Amino acid sequence: MEGIGFAAREAANLSVLTQEAVKTSAIEGEKLSAEEVRSSLARQLGLEIAGLVPSARNVDGVVEMLLDATRRFELPLSEERLFGWQAGLFPTGWSGTRRIAVGKWRGPESGPMRVVSGAIGRERVHFEAPAAGRVGKEMDDFLRWFNSEEKIDPVLKAGIAHLWFVTIHPFDDGNGRVARAIADMCLARSDGCRERFYSMSAQIEAERKEYYLRLEAQQRGGLDVTAWLEWFVGCLSRALERAEESFAEVLRRGAIWKSLEGADLSARQRTVIGRLVEGFEGKLTTSKYAKIAKCSTDTALRDIRELMAAGILVQEAGGGRSTAYSLRALAQKD
Repeated sequence: MEGIGFAAREAANLSVLTQEAVKTSAIEGEKLSAEEVRSSLARQLGLEIAGLVPSARNVDGVVEMLLDATRRFELPLSEERLFGWQAGLFPTGWSGTRRIAVGKWRGPESGPMRVVSGAIGRERVHFEAPAAGRVGKEMDDFLRWFNSEEKIDPVLKAGIAHLWFVTIHPFDDGNGRVARAIADMCLARSDGCRERFYSMSAQIEAERKEYYLRLEAQQRGGLDVTAWLEWFVGCLSRALERAEESFAEVLRRGAIWKSLEGADLSARQRTVIGRLVEGFEGKLTTSKYAKIAKCSTDTALRDIRELMAAGILVQEAGGGRSTAYSLRALAQKD
């Protein structure tokens, strides 16, 4: 990473953190907009990038949790810090259509905390967490261990902390996302680095079925966590291998911007090109250009024609009102 330069490292960090926020939420069935996550990250990291969009408060909450865990990894983990992370995930105090307790441990009014599957009346209980009355003591024990100076490899500590926290299940909701943030905090300590260059959550999401099977097997078993740690370390290894693909993509984007260094581009055109370079969802049409650049369709069409004349944009096959355009560099890659 030291060899690719500051700008590429910054871009890689932004890309990986975006992936981490999107995927840790996807594991729980929540779909976040990658564009909103990227914009929230850029604002909180003070980065100047093209195509920023407004971000929802729950998106900002996930981003704030990840940044606090990985950029302030050397600080102790406390109840207050965990309460802040979980409250940020649910800024309205609701999880879907259900009101939940935020910024505090779950109480007896929440009932048994179970992980179940199957139709109503034929549910299968995969796991039942400790009763609410035990949560405070269980978390005191966990935090005392986590903040101790016990000599243990930080990668193994990440796997144990993940399992231990999610087994206590101290919150009404958000336990999985907080557990993965705690693991990321340990991994950042292991790396000794505030920037992230691989996404553990992206790999877990890719292995989501196995992830839950491993958790269930461990939680229904005894205190020997070797099998869980073997899977966790293997998953980390696969995440590191996958990071090479992310680096290749970051370098490709950097090469595109470098090829445009001498181009006379307006702020509108840079904004739209930035969206295309970062990965535009769907097809770029005149109306979408106008919406992104916040201009009229006539101005959008004029901008597009200028970019085509400069050899930056190309028109895709087809025509009429649905005429679409793409970056020549991306079209050549495809």
